[in-house]
Amino acid sequence: MRNLHFLISLFTNRSLTLEKCPPTSIVLYRVCVIITLLVAIMSSAFAQKKEEKVKLDAVVKDFTLKDAAGTSHAFYELSKEKPATVVLFLATQCPIATDYAERIVALVKAYDEKNVQFIGINSNKQENIDEILEYSEKHGFEFTVLKDPENNIADYFGARRTPEVFLLDAGRVLRYAGAIDNSPKEPTKHYLQNTLDMVIAGEDIPKESKKTRAVGCTIKRVRKASVDRTP
Repeated sequence: MRNLHFLISLFTNRSLTLEKCPPTSIVLYRVCVIITLLVAIMSSAFAQKKEEKVKLDAVVKDFTLKDAAGTSHAFYELSKEKPATVVLFLATQCPIATDYAERIVALVKAYDEKNVQFIGINSNKQENIDEILEYSEKHGFEFTVLKDPENNIADYFGARRTPEVFLLDAGRVLRYAGAIDNSPKEPTKHYLQNTLDMVIAGEDIPKESKKTRAVGCTIKRVRKASVDRTP
């Protein structure tokens, strides 16, 4: 019974070492070794998965997604030689995201002359490519909108809501994350525009201005184990 309790404890104790395996039986010892190694491998894989998330002031990795027409786009190619890139997590069924549609179009037009790249990403599991294409045409989105079917890019950026934005500089370093502004209806603070101007001018963004809380609909994700889904 003691040995049975020991084997059960292997599944709840990640710090076990091979030296702790009981030498009472060769078979039991081998089972202990195998389970210990499996636990170590699973723990390592879990830790790596948890670490796969970009942080502020870090370089964003390259990734490839398809647009509504099925064309693949590499992020590094889209952001190539751009002074700044804005990644926007969007939705077709979120009323708050729709409140921002006109403002987003205005921002894209305002910064077109400055060669700023805007990239939309839809990570909602229930919104298909036909909806995305129709929505983009309806609201005049002339920038690339990509589909993130497994939420891998939303997970990587840590995006929780729509709309939520992530601003990168010319070196693809994440400089700002959060809300476009402070109100879906009548904003008085324009977070994205202010930080975008600073990035284009080569200025440092104050620490307190690098992150704000996005307000909007939660991204409806596919179910995946070991991923924190807390809004």
